[in-house]
Amino acid sequence: MWIYEKKLQYPVRVGKCDVRMAKYLIEQYGGADGELAAALRYMNQRYSIPDKIIGLLTDISTEELAHLEMIATMVYKLTKDATVEQLKEAGLGAHYANHDSALYYENAGGVPWTAAYIQAKGDPIADLYEDIAAEEKARATYQWLINMTDDVDLMDSLKFLREREVVHSQRFREAVEILKEDREYKRVF
Repeated sequence: MWIYEKKLQYPVRVGKCDVRMAKYLIEQYGGADGELAAALRYMNQRYSIPDKIIGLLTDISTEELAHLEMIATMVYKLTKDATVEQLKEAGLGAHYANHDSALYYENAGGVPWTAAYIQAKGDPIADLYEDIAAEEKARATYQWLINMTDDVDLMDSLKFLREREVVHSQRFREAVEILKEDREYKRVF
C-alpha cells in the first residue's frame, strides 16, 4: 500500500489559458505512450518479474501515477477559464460535447485509451525492453510538447517530467543488466 502525500510531485504552474496546448497534453494523459499506460504496464508486469526487480516496477509505476496527476493539473489549469468557443477552436468541441470539462482518458486526437497500449510478455527481459522503449517514447513526446509552448512556467513542469522519463529508462536498463547477469550465472546443486 502507499502513503499519499497531498501535494504534487513537482509544482505545476501555467502562465496563461492555452486550450490548444491542453489538447496536446492530453496525449500524455490517455495516449499510448502516456502516464496511465506506463503506470498500468509496470504495475501489471511486476507480477511476473524476478523478486530483485519488483520494487523498481512498483516504484516507477506509482511515480507514473503522480505524473498523471501533474498532467491532469496542467490540463485543468490551461482550460479552467476557457469558453466553449475557445474549446471548439482548439479542436476540443467533441470532448466538450461528451465530457464538458471533465478529463477523459484519450489521446490528443480524441481516441479513447485502450489496454492494447500496454504489453506484458511474461519474459522479464523482453518486458523491460518494452519499458525502456515506453520511457524513451514518453521522453520524446515531452520534448515535442516543450517545443510547442512558449509558456516558461509550463515548460518547467514538462522539463521535469521529461527528465524523469530519462531516469526511468536508465533504471530499466540497469535492471536488464542485473537479470542478464543472473541468467548467465552458473548454478550448481
